[in-house]
Amino acid sequence: MQNELFEYALRLGDNNLILGQQLGNWCGHAPDLELDITLANLALDIIGQARLFLSLAGEIEGKGRDEDVLAYHRDVADFRNVLLVEQPNGDWGATIVRQFLYTTWQQLFLTKLVASTDERFAAIAQKAIKEVAYHARFASEWMKRLGDGTEESHNRVQDALNSQWRFADELFDMDNVDRKLAKAGIGVDLAKLQKEWDARIDTVLADATLARPEPQSAMFRGRNGHHTEHLGHLLSDMQFLQRAYPGATW
Repeated sequence: MQNELFEYALRLGDNNLILGQQLGNWCGHAPDLELDITLANLALDIIGQARLFLSLAGEIEGKGRDEDVLAYHRDVADFRNVLLVEQPNGDWGATIVRQFLYTTWQQLFLTKLVASTDERFAAIAQKAIKEVAYHARFASEWMKRLGDGTEESHNRVQDALNSQWRFADELFDMDNVDRKLAKAGIGVDLAKLQKEWDARIDTVLADATLARPEPQSAMFRGRNGHHTEHLGHLLSDMQFLQRAYPGATW
C-alpha cells in the first residue's frame, strides 16, 4: 500500500506544481495589472498545494526526499502530472480553457477527497478546497466573458477548447493505484466524477455560447510518465538553479 500512497501523493503534487509554474509565467505579461496579480495569487495557491502533496509523498516514501528534491531533481519521465496542466499558456483564452477544464475537475475531486480515510490526504483537501472553489469560479466567469464576447474572443477560446479537449479524458482514468485506494476509502473514484464534471462543463459552455468538442483522446498519458515536449521546456527553466548549483541555499 505504501507504493500506491506515494504514487497518489506524487500525482496530485505534480499536477499542482506544473500548473502553478505555468500560471506563474504570466507574471508581468497578463492583459492588465489586476489579472497579473490575480494569476500570481492563483499560482501561489496552487504551488502551496503542490508543496503539501509533495511533502506527503516524501514522507510516505521514507527515503529522505523532501518537496524540493522531488520538484527539482527528477527528470521528465519521473513526473506524474496529467498532460492537460503542462500545455503551454498560449493566449489568454488558451490559459483560461486549461484552467477551466482542470479546476472544474479539481473542485469535484477535492470535495470527495475530504472524506478520505487517510487523515493526511483529507487535511490537505480540506485546506485547498476553498482556494480551488475560487479558482473554478474565476475560470468559469472568464469562459463566459470570452465565449460570449467579441467574435475574435469567441473564436480564440473555441479554438483553444477544441485543441485541449483531447487531454480532458485523462482526468478520469482509473488504473490499479486509483482502484486500490478508492476501494480502501483513501482515494477518489474518478469515474464517478465525470457525470457531474460533464454537467458543469456543459452549463458554462452553453452560457458562453461555445460548442462542446467531439470526443477525443490523447495517444499517451502523463500519469504514466509519457509527456508532451512542453514539460521538458518547463522543467529546464524551473530546475535550472538546482541543476546548476546542487544543494544551493541562501
